[in-house]
Amino acid sequence: MKSGRAPHYTELAAILGVSPEEARQAQHKAAESSIGCWFAKDTDYVESWAPFSNLPTQYLVTIDGEQKWYGQ
Repeated sequence: MKSGRAPHYTELAAILGVSPEEARQAQHKAAESSIGCWFAKDTDYVESWAPFSNLPTQYLVTIDGEQKWYGQ
């Protein structure tokens, strides 16, 4: 929420206190269980996780007067 983007699995690993590989696998497993989540082609970068987009779109999401998120 602070950055307005999905964390990379290495950031997630530090937050969860697990290895980067464990975080990568957990992120992919979570994405597989979700209908609206996918990664950028041939990468481990989250491109979109419903209802948010990690890439800029025309759908601006503003919370408490702060716009740093995008919708799908």
